[in-house]
Amino acid sequence: MDTVPDLGALSDPELKELIAQLTDEEQEVSYRRRILHGRIDILRAELVNRLRKKHADGESAISGADVQQLTDILSGKSIPEDISAEGGAAEGGNGDPK
Repeated sequence: MDTVPDLGALSDPELKELIAQLTDEEQEVSYRRRILHGRIDILRAELVNRLRKKHADGESAISGADVQQLTDILSGKSIPEDISAEGGAAEGGNGDPK
């Protein structure tokens, strides 16, 4: 995270320019977040459709391997791949990368 410059040393135009830069950066991050959320929604919808099809075909939607993986995660024996790949997101204490 960038440090905040000495605000008292900035002129009015410099301060306005800094505000504009940070506003642009925030809009870019917000746009990227919305795109990612849309992709996640599409993937989740596909997963739900697949699980519904398995259920309709009489298959079990959850395998024994799924149950074992969840048991390992909840007991702290395993960290989910997506969290461990983020480089320390699990160090936050609750495992929530947000």
